[in-house]
Amino acid sequence: MAFDGRYYDGETGAPQAARFELDRGAGILRLMVKQGSAQHLDWPLNDIRAVSDGARQGRLVLSLRSDQHTDGTPLQVSRLVLKDAGAIAAIRAACPDLDRRDVASGTMRRVVSRGALALVAIGVMLFVVLPGLAGTLAALIPANREAQMGRVVVEQMERLFAGGDTASLRCQNPEGVTALAAMLDRLDAPQEPPITISVFNHKMVNAFAAPGGQVVLLRGLIEEAESPDEVAAVLAHEVAHVSARDPTRAMLRAAGSAGLLSLVFGDFAGGTAAVVLSEALLDASYSRGAEEAADAMARDMLQQAAINTKGMADFFGRLAQSERFIELPVFLSTHPDTVAREAQARRFSETQTQTRSALDDRQWQALRGICD
Repeated sequence: MAFDGRYYDGETGAPQAARFELDRGAGILRLMVKQGSAQHLDWPLNDIRAVSDGARQGRLVLSLRSDQHTDGTPLQVSRLVLKDAGAIAAIRAACPDLDRRDVASGTMRRVVSRGALALVAIGVMLFVVLPGLAGTLAALIPANREAQMGRVVVEQMERLFAGGDTASLRCQNPEGVTALAAMLDRLDAPQEPPITISVFNHKMVNAFAAPGGQVVLLRGLIEEAESPDEVAAVLAHEVAHVSARDPTRAMLRAAGSAGLLSLVFGDFAGGTAAVVLSEALLDASYSRGAEEAADAMARDMLQQAAINTKGMADFFGRLAQSERFIELPVFLSTHPDTVAREAQARRFSETQTQTRSALDDRQWQALRGICD
């Protein structure tokens, strides 16, 4: 079977008219180049490969599998272009490996080794470079910008807790607000940045600190507390975070890690879950150190205010009991082990003398009614 086609030698880039004969008995495709220096080429049928050509329909581009580049990838230089439908059908019938994609030996080893290096590089970025960069950037942010950022964060959290409702969740009973201010004065919080406390009317037992001195307590935490000393312990803990500028560093690091992880995992099925899990592990490894430092500073603040850390221990004790039903592996917990925190606060309490309640009975009742 003889057909005409165009031949590219891979060097000049110019097409050359060629005639080829298909010899299935010998298992070869004989090419006779008509233009330029006439030459005869024999292509083994088993080594002929189809080259992907999505730009044009109705033609077949062939190449000969030959030697390899120095990096191991197949070296395919010359091309044969066929347009005759009969020729294309004959070639497809005669070449068993026409659509095969050759993979050079050692490719899998290179993929694995380079993938491992990429994972190491990502780990260095997430756990070394980003924390250091976040700390540096946090120190450079002007105080007014940090405060503005904190107010925006608190407003966003308020909308989140409100479930999209535009009504304010801020608890503003005057007597309760006065009692909370008295507790903060008693703790003698650091002056920079100035502390702004808000209470959200939400049942969740929680509290958080935002950049720029913003501290938020949730109604559920005040209701769960059995004494003002417990609330004072939580408040001191969050103030310690603010003083160390942990919220600002955490936001900067989260922004950087989210961008990096999204770039790595992309937007594919399951990609979101991978990003969430990765960020959970990242936050856990970062937050435990910050939480332990905040606990230590909170104990010192309570000591200076003559408030017994037994309240902190009691609160951690009840929290540990509730965690028995939703226990998480320690590497996925963003806080240190609660039982250990309780024991540490209780040991500290045994060394304290001449302490008194963080609020008197009237102030305590006012604080508990701050959302009324």
